[in-house]
Amino acid sequence: MRAIYPSLKDKRVVVTGGATGIGAGLVEAFVAQGARVAFIDINENAGLALKERLTPSPIFRTLDLCDLDAIGATFTALEAELGGIEVLINNAARDDRDSIEKVTPAFWDKQIATNLRHVFFAAQAVIPGMRRRKSGVIINFSSISWHVGLTDLLVYQTAKAGIEGMTRALARELGADGIRVNTIVPGHVDTPRQKQWHTPETEAQIVANQSLKSLIQPADIAALALFLASDDARMCTGQEYWVAGGWL
Repeated sequence: MRAIYPSLKDKRVVVTGGATGIGAGLVEAFVAQGARVAFIDINENAGLALKERLTPSPIFRTLDLCDLDAIGATFTALEAELGGIEVLINNAARDDRDSIEKVTPAFWDKQIATNLRHVFFAAQAVIPGMRRRKSGVIINFSSISWHVGLTDLLVYQTAKAGIEGMTRALARELGADGIRVNTIVPGHVDTPRQKQWHTPETEAQIVANQSLKSLIQPADIAALALFLASDDARMCTGQEYWVAGGWL
């Protein structure tokens, strides 16, 4: 049994990167709460498949979040279709690997655009409406990777560290408008994408490093996001909340 948050019923929620993995778990969880959900993703096939699977069917829009003009147009359209956006979940990311020696300026720029830049501009797009309503929730996603210092992820980890700084700054600037901004820091989550980077042996080592000895599921991340988006978290802002099984 999962907690039900009455304040989330009919809440207008947008999830970025919502077609697969953690994002799909977020979309499914908010739909189950009775929220009015829209999600965006570059993966059109996966997005359409998720939309068809869920009842009631959420809104899906294909979007490359590296395209700043498209971000503005898409969020303007979603604001009109939903009648406003009350919760933004900045989940989209891509943890591409490369060694320090192989990082090029083009790779750097692409990784920052994919993992950091759009987080700000998506927030910028929804803030005016939230300010008019004097309420709103923005939930950003960081990563345990930069806290534990994993290898071959330098640019990704730089972006994820920046998200935590951005969260603190946004929370301070937007608090007077009743807008709450927090970060979720997932540990190693059991998703198909992570399976491509890990063997059963390396996953077992990660679990051994956790205090809680089981793999984290997308639903575990969604459970925290539901709480932070709900009115029960009305005094929570400017913080990083970990779901990492006690990985130290």
